[in-house]
Amino acid sequence: MRTDRLDRITDGGVIAILRGVARDDAVAVADAVVDAGVTALEVTADTPNATASIEAIADRVDDALVGAGTVLDAETARAAQLAGAEFLVTPTANREVIRTANRYGTPIAVGAYTPTEALSAFEAGADLVKVFPAKTGGPDHVAAIGGPLPQVPLVPTGGVDADNAGDYVDAGAVAVGVGSGIVDGEAIAADDFDAIRANARAVLDAVSAARE
Repeated sequence: MRTDRLDRITDGGVIAILRGVARDDAVAVADAVVDAGVTALEVTADTPNATASIEAIADRVDDALVGAGTVLDAETARAAQLAGAEFLVTPTANREVIRTANRYGTPIAVGAYTPTEALSAFEAGADLVKVFPAKTGGPDHVAAIGGPLPQVPLVPTGGVDADNAGDYVDAGAVAVGVGSGIVDGEAIAADDFDAIRANARAVLDAVSAARE
């Protein structure tokens, strides 16, 4: 099951990140991005009622994984798992969070920025390494990490959108994490979920094109 979940993330190539999205809106956002073809959604743990959103999306969506992001401690990791989170994402490397993910068979993407951090996270049990914040170094930084560490699956996150997602894939990313580049706050406020669907489709198209 763990390998199947990882395959769904990497095969799809895009994790849509819902940060600060209210529960009712989160379900509508999930519908839009999954309809576009996204196979992984991340609800950040710093969102109010994040576990309620995870539960609601997990109950609603059959064609995509729902996970928890910005997980900073083991207690939050376990609460997210119990709410239905099928993967975990962290901005930093916390060994207790990694152990909790591994203990219960939950794939985890662990935050890192340098080659040393990336390898340490991978050797500690990370399934994926989230290169964060990606926008600080851009695709060249991702390529520089992946060059000596081809065994480490990299998922750049932070500042990724339809305009640069393909560049990150060209640089060696196995997937990209995309927040406002898909889940646009203004579109949510306007109930314009068609715009969110279009954003998701544009990022997916960029990833697909780069993989050809």
